[in-house]
Amino acid sequence: MKNKACVHLYCGDGKGKTTAAVGLAVRFAGHGGQVVFAQFLKDGTSGECWSLSKLDNVTLLAANPVRKFSFQMNEEEKTQTADAIQRTFAAATDFAVREGAGLLILDEACGAISCGFLDEQALLDFLDSRPDTLEVVLTGRDPSEALQSRADYITELVKRRHPYEKGVAAREGIEW
Repeated sequence: MKNKACVHLYCGDGKGKTTAAVGLAVRFAGHGGQVVFAQFLKDGTSGECWSLSKLDNVTLLAANPVRKFSFQMNEEEKTQTADAIQRTFAAATDFAVREGAGLLILDEACGAISCGFLDEQALLDFLDSRPDTLEVVLTGRDPSEALQSRADYITELVKRRHPYEKGVAAREGIEW
């Protein structure tokens, strides 16, 4: 009997949540699996997206139409972002199920929920009803107890030190 696919949760305040998800996507795609990689709160222009876009069996979606951090957005921009994230979530989950993808990555899902842009219950309902063959990865800070209870893997990345604390801005190719 084949094992049911698992839910992974990469969380915490440390660097590397998206990087871990990208690594799993590359590994899965390298074994011939179909990957759907959806980024919330990001615009899809990072180096990892460029690299993933070169793989035929990876589908990328991104949702941050205003290209700002949530705390920088006005109310209209927040509404626009919430609409884009909800559409991207629906498109990613529908496509993954319809096309029989084996891996769905919902990058920054926790952040999208905490900002009020993504309905947590919609995500929980999807996790509870997803096909047995669909592995799902969620990333972000401060996942709820409900998300944690559905995770088979929980990997917490903890920041011990970061150059930002010394005034070093995010660097292309390293942080984005």
